[in-house]
Amino acid sequence: MAHPFEIEAVFKAPSQKVWKAITDKDEMKNWYFNLADFKPEPGFEFRFKGGKDPDHQYTHVCKIIEVSAGKKLAYSWTYEGYQGYTIVTLDISEEGVNTRLKLTHEGLETFPDNVPDFARENFAQGWNYIIGTSLKEYLEK
Repeated sequence: MAHPFEIEAVFKAPSQKVWKAITDKDEMKNWYFNLADFKPEPGFEFRFKGGKDPDHQYTHVCKIIEVSAGKKLAYSWTYEGYQGYTIVTLDISEEGVNTRLKLTHEGLETFPDNVPDFARENFAQGWNYIIGTSLKEYLEK
């Protein structure tokens, strides 16, 4: 049984600022991906292109599954034209003046084994950079 990928980070920022950073498309483009549109509402679908190789980008297709304003955001994460269904969950909790964000990415084992870009270690590398470096720098600048 595969285990989900998890990463936690504590930011020197209030929880409202962290929530806005993960749910406002104008803020998300500064640390995540530049999304055409984003609404933290169940059923809302968003798409974006991304990948390590600029010449070979994957179309990510995501749909919001669960929202608890200021606390939790969960969405499906699939790739157009590929098998696999995963879920990304972002949980926010206050720790005094700081905010803890826990990201869980479940179902990575459902992606095709024969696509090296979908290897677990690539997701680990990507999320570690996105949460641990990009979002941290954005929130604490």
